[in-house]
Amino acid sequence: MTVLNRRDVLKGALGAFALWTSGGVLGAQQASASLRQGSRGQVGVRRLTDQMTVVDGGGSTVLAFSTADGFVLVDSGAPKSFDTIMASLPFDSAQGRGAGARVTTLFNTHHHLDQTGNNELFPKGTTIIAHKRTLEWMSADHWIQAEDRYEKARPKAARPTETFLTTGSLTAGGEQIDYGYLPLAHTNGDIYVHFRKANVLAVGDVASPLRDPALDYFTGAWIGGRVDSMDLLLKIANEQTRIVPAFGPIMSKAAFKAERDVMEEVRKRLFDQVREGDGPTDMLDRGVLKGLARTWNDPYRFLYDAAKGLWAHHDKLGPNVV
Repeated sequence: MTVLNRRDVLKGALGAFALWTSGGVLGAQQASASLRQGSRGQVGVRRLTDQMTVVDGGGSTVLAFSTADGFVLVDSGAPKSFDTIMASLPFDSAQGRGAGARVTTLFNTHHHLDQTGNNELFPKGTTIIAHKRTLEWMSADHWIQAEDRYEKARPKAARPTETFLTTGSLTAGGEQIDYGYLPLAHTNGDIYVHFRKANVLAVGDVASPLRDPALDYFTGAWIGGRVDSMDLLLKIANEQTRIVPAFGPIMSKAAFKAERDVMEEVRKRLFDQVREGDGPTDMLDRGVLKGLARTWNDPYRFLYDAAKGLWAHHDKLGPNVV
């Protein structure tokens, strides 16, 4: 993955799925210590509506929407979590839900393994929707810079079966599901999935209420792209929208905007530092992440990735950058 300890599950973080906070980023961090038991006793399960459930997928959020034909899922969870995810889906003996549930459609918010780790375990005929770039990353061996290794191409059964470039829409279970591209926000293949009637917006790793915001610069992601994509999501959301990140508590629009505002302040500070020729160590020594409404678990890693991304997009920094 693109940041250190990306696959680690923060202690007590399963309970984050049980909390919908209207506060800022710090409130979301404090929420990670609590636990919630679902109606069948699972940890990390929250029912949002009669048709929609949030399930912990091995430290990664899986959003499940129930229809008479089966489930629509957003992300498939981390590897080896498939049985737990399926057992946690709402049970309906008349429709064969729960462990024997049928999944008709699966969205992948991006290509990272903790969002796509169980793709190949769904039966043939499941439609897997993702951005075209996600399919490209999953179809080829590629370098994981943070782990100093190659990631092998995913098996064909794991790869998206339907891709798009800008936006798309489908209907299922009486719900209009809109989806669209979030350019260079976390990877170069991020998407959102908006359940309009339920007013639930899945945003993948373009929201990071608990983990450090991750910028996969090797794919082209950078902090300017992240802020721009967050602004796009704020235009889609309203005050009643529940925003579902790839990891951590469900967020209100206010909480998401608070995170966006932090990222914008960081963007401004880093632009100035990069113009001066500073690297991540210089930035850290100058305290560019101090005085913000959140803290970083690994500030050097974040600044390293951010600096790499900024230099890759140096033409956007200003006229004094050669």
